Amino acid sequence: MTAYRLFFRLSILLTIGVAAYLLYRAVSRYSLDEIMQSVQAISAGRLMAALGFAAASYLCLTGFDTLAVRYLGKRLPYRRIALASFVSLSIGHNIGVAALSSGAVRYRFYSRWGLTAGDVAKIILFTGMTVVLGLATLGGIGLLLYPEDAKVLTSLGPHAIRALAIASLAFSVLYLVLSVFVRKPFGYGKWKLELPPFRLAAGQIAVGTLNFAFVAACLYQLVAASTEVRYLDVVAIYTTANAAAIISHVPGGIGVLEAAVIYLLPGAASVGAAVAFRVVYFFVPLALGLPLLLISEHVLRKRDGRKTSQPDADIAGGAPAERVATR
Repeated sequence: MTAYRLFFRLSILLTIGVAAYLLYRAVSRYSLDEIMQSVQAISAGRLMAALGFAAASYLCLTGFDTLAVRYLGKRLPYRRIALASFVSLSIGHNIGVAALSSGAVRYRFYSRWGLTAGDVAKIILFTGMTVVLGLATLGGIGLLLYPEDAKVLTSLGPHAIRALAIASLAFSVLYLVLSVFVRKPFGYGKWKLELPPFRLAAGQIAVGTLNFAFVAACLYQLVAASTEVRYLDVVAIYTTANAAAIISHVPGGIGVLEAAVIYLLPGAASVGAAVAFRVVYFFVPLALGLPLLLISEHVLRKRDGRKTSQPDADIAGGAPAERVATR
């Protein structure tokens, strides 16, 4: 094991340990009855709205893959892209290290539809950049409008928070500018990449920002059921916590998101909201994604089997036809 891999794994373990400790400190102040009451206090209307926003988020995520396939210059039906995107991300969000876990599932689908391993790697990089652009754009807006929330979480001063917000928004603007003026591929050896054209780059920022806006709206519905909070406050909370979860590679961000929400919104109600959010946004899609993966594996495997047996059938049927033609 190289020193880099050892350091990487130790940093992940440290992050998981810190998140678990913060979560334990936050949750241990409340009894199980208090937490259950806070979950039950969420009305059916709020819960249905949260499910709707979660569904809208996963619909946006299919847009990530759609733009990525266009970036490759490939043509695939949307239904196939949507299936690969939803199944891979519903599993990857819960396992962690999404680029690898969801990437393996993506490759399983896309390789059957004619894409190479290099194509799938580019899809993963493209969708990963879309995530970064969405976080940077929406997070920058949230930090700029409500810097006091970031001050509580990061202990940064107002000037540093403003600078971070401007830098986040400037990153998205710079990406758009570069997509117009930088058209030459860059990279090393055989690995060459080029920035997407302006229309695709703008699409990345739009769909990435809209995705996280829907996720924050999902969380907002659950938090607002029992706590006075503004939507953009939740935006600042979620984007900060989600960035920490992505950097840490904690499976499903377990502990990181909950600790951040509970820290910023103290009380048993916020614990219940965090638990409900994990069920709505992570566990419900997983419960749909796993059966879809099994069903699609069965269907695609049967279809692959028919394709491989088709040439034999053509050859078997070709002999009589040939004999008829020679008579």
